[in-house]
Amino acid sequence: MITSNTTLTQEIKKVAVIIVGAFIMAIGLNLFLIPANVLASGATGIAQLFAELLPLSTGMLLFFINIPIAVLGWMQVGKLFTFYSFLHVALQTFFLETIPVQPLSEDILLNGVFGGVITAVGAGTALKWGASAGGLDIVALVLARVSDRPVGTYFFILNGMIVLAAGLLFDWESALYTLVSLYVSSRVIDTIHTRHVKVTAFIVTKKPDELRDAIHKHITRGITRMPAKGGYDASDKEVLMIVITRYELFALQQVMEEVDENAFTNIVNTAGIHGLFRKD
Repeated sequence: MITSNTTLTQEIKKVAVIIVGAFIMAIGLNLFLIPANVLASGATGIAQLFAELLPLSTGMLLFFINIPIAVLGWMQVGKLFTFYSFLHVALQTFFLETIPVQPLSEDILLNGVFGGVITAVGAGTALKWGASAGGLDIVALVLARVSDRPVGTYFFILNGMIVLAAGLLFDWESALYTLVSLYVSSRVIDTIHTRHVKVTAFIVTKKPDELRDAIHKHITRGITRMPAKGGYDASDKEVLMIVITRYELFALQQVMEEVDENAFTNIVNTAGIHGLFRKD
């Protein structure tokens, strides 16, 4: 069991990483994407669109858009995940308001590519530490849980609507560059975090009951338990199998460290699933 001091240290590191991630995203937006009229993915892209129509900045609109989404996430996704995601949004809003919008290049392609890379580094860093950039990430998770369809399907639909809106509001060249930026962002996030939306964890443990209870407390997923025996010491163990989204991977790692740090865990990529993908 890890100590409270260790837990506090981990939380401080997590907040520090989220601060850095929010700052990096604001740099990518204010120095590259916003000056070039290239939209980011998710709620940030929606905020950019509304900023062209309303007398409010992208940062303030991003904050307001995420308030109802945060309430939805708090009730449906998870309190800690939603808290850290909204913290990321609030910090990103602060940095967007304090960093001046100043283009570094007049080339729209360079702005789209570098803006996509930089914002993806900020978003991917937050994901790796158990948060997200908020917005449509949470909406897509909720929709996936309700319908049991892949999260990626909803990301594609929602971001496709953003690209279409960019073409209608700006011009179709901006929409195409937005598409390039979104593609680059997705590749970078895949590299930093994981390219697969769902993964399967096989956990070999001597504390199956404690681990099961802890996982159900923090992650809304079902678990399959299989008896096992140690190949070296012939001790009795169990294998817990659980399919989770990449957003829940950090939470699972935290639970493992707290309950059974000696457990062996194998994380494998999941190409697809059939059947119910949530805990009853």
